[in-house]
Amino acid sequence: MKLGVALCFAGVFGALAAVFIFLSFGTDYWLLASETCSPDVKESKDTDGLTITLAADVVYDESGKIISVHSGLFWCCYFGLKLDENFNQTWAQWISHKSPLKVCYPAYLYPFPVTSPSNNATNDNSAIIYRGFWSVFMLISVAAVALGGFFIICAAPFANHCLYKAGGGLFLTSGFFLLCVVVMQVVWLHVLDVFQTYMEQKRLTHCQDFSMTLSYGPSFVFASIGIFFSLLAGLLFLLIGRTVQIQH
Repeated sequence: MKLGVALCFAGVFGALAAVFIFLSFGTDYWLLASETCSPDVKESKDTDGLTITLAADVVYDESGKIISVHSGLFWCCYFGLKLDENFNQTWAQWISHKSPLKVCYPAYLYPFPVTSPSNNATNDNSAIIYRGFWSVFMLISVAAVALGGFFIICAAPFANHCLYKAGGGLFLTSGFFLLCVVVMQVVWLHVLDVFQTYMEQKRLTHCQDFSMTLSYGPSFVFASIGIFFSLLAGLLFLLIGRTVQIQH
């Protein structure tokens, strides 16, 4: 009876873990950002600057002073971006029938929400390597939770303790690597000085009142919830495997 209850809870937690992990993997809303700039300060009397709160319904500015960004594992998308000769249109998907223009390009090209690489090749390479590890950890987490679910499904009809333990270990592995992804994202935003350097560069080359706001997106929240359920399900499946082994 107790084993059946534990299996029920473990199965529910495992299913929820898989759902939230796949949501975090498939949605490109890990990072939400907005850039505000008024390049024609001398010609305008309004020098207070513009602010924006980026949410599911993006607020657009017809003057083109606000660029809203969301990025994830696959795509980084801009709203209100004015394309110039520095933007690689070969790699970009751009939808011209909407106003303002929405531009999306593969996120692995530039790991941070900037429209062009910086002048520092060392920083660019470091960012690409950091992003590479972030992406690999995400893929490992998704693969582990999928394989763990497969092992658990196979273990249920035969009460095989080895499969239960393997499935539990894979759920723990998935939760651990996704935790690494979340920690790297937090370090990305709050510890590394990449965004601060980018803002200073923009203020020197583009406009003096340039500002940038950053926030976590729904994908980050999905991942955090998926970590909790994945670790909990993994521990329960390991306990179930040990119990089945003792009983047999």
